[in-house]
Amino acid sequence: MTYAIETPPVVALPIAGSDATFPVRRVYCIGRNYAAHAIEMGHDPDREPPFFFQKNPDNLDPSGEFPYPPQTSDVHHEAEIAVMLKTGGTNIAVENALDHVFGYALALDMTRRDLQGVAKKMGRPWEIGKAFERSAPVGPIHPVAEVGHPSEGRIALAVNGELRQEGDLNQMIWKVPEMIAYLSEYFELAPGDVILSGTPSGVGPVEKGDEMVLSAEGLGELKVTVV
Repeated sequence: MTYAIETPPVVALPIAGSDATFPVRRVYCIGRNYAAHAIEMGHDPDREPPFFFQKNPDNLDPSGEFPYPPQTSDVHHEAEIAVMLKTGGTNIAVENALDHVFGYALALDMTRRDLQGVAKKMGRPWEIGKAFERSAPVGPIHPVAEVGHPSEGRIALAVNGELRQEGDLNQMIWKVPEMIAYLSEYFELAPGDVILSGTPSGVGPVEKGDEMVLSAEGLGELKVTVV
C-alpha cells in the first residue's frame, strides 16, 4: 500500500523487565472515580453511571519529563494507574473482564485546569484541557503475571517532597472490571487499549522545575520533572 504522506510512528510503551514494548491503540480516562476527588471538584460523590473522556495515544509519555504546555497558567497533576488491555471485545461480562488485562502502570493525567473549566462552563468537550502533547506521563508496564491485579493499596503523589495526593486503590467507585465491562457496552475494546483509573483527592498546580513522584503499591515509583 502506498500512503500519501509519511506514516505516523506506532506509540509503544516500555514493559518492566522486557525488551518488548506495548503498542497503544486508544486511551480512555474515567472521570471522578474517587469520592473525595468528586467532592473537591464540586460534585456529588454518590455512585452514578461512569463517564469517560479520551486522550490520544501519543499523549502517553514515558520520558520522565513533562513540558509545561502553552496557553495555560494552571496545570494540575492527577495521580492514576493505567490498565493495559491484551484482548478486547464488546459486552464483556464483569466476571471475565480481568482476563483481558495485560498489565498495569503508574500514570499522570495532567490537566490544563483553567481551559477545562472554561470548557465545562460552555458545555464543550474537555480535550483542550486534557489531550494536549505529552499530557500523560507514564511508567513502565508491569505484566499481570508479575503483579497480579492491584485492587487495594496506597497510591500517593508528592511534589518537591510534599505529599499532595493520597488514597487507596480500593476507594475507586468503579473498579477495573466494571470500567472494562461498561466501556465495552459502548465501544469495541481491542488489544492496545489503555484505561486511566481516575484520581484521588488533592489535585493541584505544578510549576516549571517541580518534581512529581507518584507511587502505588506493587507498581513502584514514577518520577516526572516539569520542564
